[in-house]
Amino acid sequence: MALNEEDTKLTQLEFACSDLKTLWQTSSKMEESLGKMDKKFDLLDETLSTASRRVSPLQSLAMATKALDIQINRAVTLALALLESFKVTDSLQLKLLELSSILSAETTPKKRLKKLLNYVDCVNQLNAAINSISQEGEPVIQKLQEVVEFLSRTKATNQDRTHRLRETLFTLKALYENEVDAMKFDGLLDEALLNLQDEYESILQLLRHQNIRAQVQVDDKEAEFVASDLGTELEVEVLQRISETLASNDCLDICIDIYLKVRYRRAAKALMRLNPDYLRTYKPEEIDAMEWETLETAISLWSQHLKLAVKTVLVSEKKLCSQVLGNIMDGVVWPLCFVKIADKIMAVFFRFGEGVARSSKEPHKLFQLLDMFDSLEKLKPEFSDTFEGEAGADICTRFRELTKLLVHGSSKVFWEFGLKIEGNSDAYPPPQDGSVPKLVRYAINYLKYLTTDAYKARMAMVLWTEQMWKVGTLSKPETDENLLQDAITKVMDALHRNIETKRLSYRDKILPHVFAMNTYWYIYMRTRNTELGKLLGDEYMKNKYKVVAEESAYMYQKQSWGQLVKLLDKEDLKRQSEEGLGSLARAKMEAFLKGFDEISQRHRGSYRIPDRNLREQIKESMIKLVVPVYTEFLNTFSAVLRGKLYVNPDQLQGLLGHIFDGSDAKLKRRDSKDRMVGVNSLSVEGEIMDFRRFRSISSNV
Repeated sequence: MALNEEDTKLTQLEFACSDLKTLWQTSSKMEESLGKMDKKFDLLDETLSTASRRVSPLQSLAMATKALDIQINRAVTLALALLESFKVTDSLQLKLLELSSILSAETTPKKRLKKLLNYVDCVNQLNAAINSISQEGEPVIQKLQEVVEFLSRTKATNQDRTHRLRETLFTLKALYENEVDAMKFDGLLDEALLNLQDEYESILQLLRHQNIRAQVQVDDKEAEFVASDLGTELEVEVLQRISETLASNDCLDICIDIYLKVRYRRAAKALMRLNPDYLRTYKPEEIDAMEWETLETAISLWSQHLKLAVKTVLVSEKKLCSQVLGNIMDGVVWPLCFVKIADKIMAVFFRFGEGVARSSKEPHKLFQLLDMFDSLEKLKPEFSDTFEGEAGADICTRFRELTKLLVHGSSKVFWEFGLKIEGNSDAYPPPQDGSVPKLVRYAINYLKYLTTDAYKARMAMVLWTEQMWKVGTLSKPETDENLLQDAITKVMDALHRNIETKRLSYRDKILPHVFAMNTYWYIYMRTRNTELGKLLGDEYMKNKYKVVAEESAYMYQKQSWGQLVKLLDKEDLKRQSEEGLGSLARAKMEAFLKGFDEISQRHRGSYRIPDRNLREQIKESMIKLVVPVYTEFLNTFSAVLRGKLYVNPDQLQGLLGHIFDGSDAKLKRRDSKDRMVGVNSLSVEGEIMDFRRFRSISSNV
């Protein structure tokens, strides 16, 4: 059993030895094969090295060729695009010539405008094409230059060819620069822009302001003015497109110059159709030399024309300017252009207004200054809207300055009027017949007219505005009504002092009372139930004028007719004998009749009572005073007065009536010549009508 196991192990060892021999033999053969293979690899490596050395120049050449191809493709692509732009430019130039011919032949306005739009579109396209060439040319030349430099550096071609390419590049660059400049400044584009400038000016010339004269009526101060559109939508569109085209072609200055020149002339000519020759006179001394009626008409026209200029002409011009130039430079240009047009026009109106405000401060000018101030106040909202923004700041400033001048001028005229009334006390003597002085008539009518609805609010506004400027906006000034009441009261007080001064200058004892009675009664009656009377107050008028007039009437009666009645006093006759009684009674009667005749003569020659109602009241009072006393005396002493014919009481009453009625006849003749005051029997409205025309009295105020 043990033997068999050993045989088996031996057998296994033999097999293992045999396998090892076989493996060694195989390894030897493999080693021999690997040696042979290593020799082959060395040979192959040597062969590959030789091939690599031979292929390397070809590889560099391929890479250079690929880089050159990229450079050429880039340059050619840009060059082809440039050539395409040149083709487009040529075709647009031909189209532009064709449109120019068609446009010249078209005579129908609307069709011509539509064709002009096509022409503008073509100009814009041509400009875009030329700009494209200008923008694309530089990169193309740059890329070609890079190709030439690459060939020179890599020597991909021979030197002669490289030299020819470089000369061609220089020629192309010079040709490009000259051609682009020619297309921009000397070619069809330049001609087209000149044509557009002419068309632009022609269309602007056609846009006129219509019905300007029909809107103005001197007597209609409340007339409404409505701005109208200048041009149709098509005309405005054409102008807008042309403006944008000119601006995009470096012609903005020319465009603006044309617009300003044409539109200013059109606006000025529209206003010149109103015949504003009065605007040529604007210096204060020239205005002072004008006839009053002429100046009054000029101021009325100024208010109307200024209102029309702002509300119609300039509003229309502003709208047109914004439509035509609104898209240029983000809307910055058009407000400046509009203000340049308006500034020249408004300067003429401002100049005239300033001349009037700075002229002499005569009383009659107050109402015209108030008219001008009222015109500016009513125009202020539209004026602010029309000249809004920074561009219109200078015009608005001058508008405010004119308003200030008118406020100061109106206020100064009013206050100087009061000073002139007071200063007139010693300058002219009082009426020698005791009638109402022209100054009083003028002053009362002046103040009555000032307190009418037409001027009361305006004068109050002037006084309030001036006080606000003086005391500042933070203070609380009086109301308009109180300011006007105080101001007019001061003038009335000055007038009262003037009357009293003149009253004291009479030498006759009775004339001062006649003068005061007439004057104060006139003031009271002419202000009663008027706006002036309401403003001053009924109590003020009664205490200041009516009471004084009644007191003066009493003193007149006492010192004239009262003294006459005393001559018929019977007390001293009671102590006389019968013989002495007759002599003294006849003497008293003779003295009475003589005194009556003297008083009658003075009434007809020296004493006047112009007011009919006052005259009637005085007559009735005198009849009641004189006739009963005379009748009683005549009846009492009729026995001793026999033998001589005396006036009976009825005749005496008739003579008294004749004294005052005679004054009436004289009064009528005087009144018919008195152009200053007017007829006394007129209504209140009639008395103050057209008061602004009363100028002659101002030289005496």
